[in-house]
Amino acid sequence: MSDKRTARDEGTTITTTSKANDASDIVRDNNLRIVDEVAKVQPQFAQALSNLQLDNIQTVRSMIQSAFAHQKQFIAHAPNVPQALQVSEAVANQSTEVTNSVIRSVGISSQLGITALDAAREHVNIYKRTVDAVADFNNNIAKAWTSYWNSQQQHQQQFYRA
Repeated sequence: MSDKRTARDEGTTITTTSKANDASDIVRDNNLRIVDEVAKVQPQFAQALSNLQLDNIQTVRSMIQSAFAHQKQFIAHAPNVPQALQVSEAVANQSTEVTNSVIRSVGISSQLGITALDAAREHVNIYKRTVDAVADFNNNIAKAWTSYWNSQQQHQQQFYRA
C-alpha cells in the first residue's frame, strides 16, 4: 500500500513541479518581454533626448546672437551714448577670462560626468556577475539538497523493505 501511495505522490509531485516550471517559464518570458520592449524604445528615447539638447544649444546660440545684434543696433542708433575705450577693453578682457574659466569648468564637469557614467556601467557589470554567482551558488545548494533528499528517500525505502 505504501508503494502505491509513493507512486501517486511522486506522480503528483512531478505534475506539480511541471506546472511550477511552466509558470516559472511564463513569468521569466514575461519579464524578458518587458526588458525587450524597453530595449526597443531606448534608442528612440536617446535620440529624442539628443535632439532636445541640440535644439536647446541652437536656441541659446540664436538668442545670444540676436541679443548682441540688437545691442549693437541700439548703440549705433542711440544719440550721445558715450563709450569709453578703457571700459570696453576691461569688459572684453573680463569676458574672455570668464569664458575661459567656464570652458575649463565644462571640460572638467564633462569628464567627471563621463567618468561617473563609466563607473555606473562597471557597477552594473559587477552586479550582473554577482547575480550570476549567487544563482550558481543557489543552484549548487539546490542540487546538493536534492541529492541528499534522494539518498535519504532511497535509504528509507531500503530500511522499510527490509
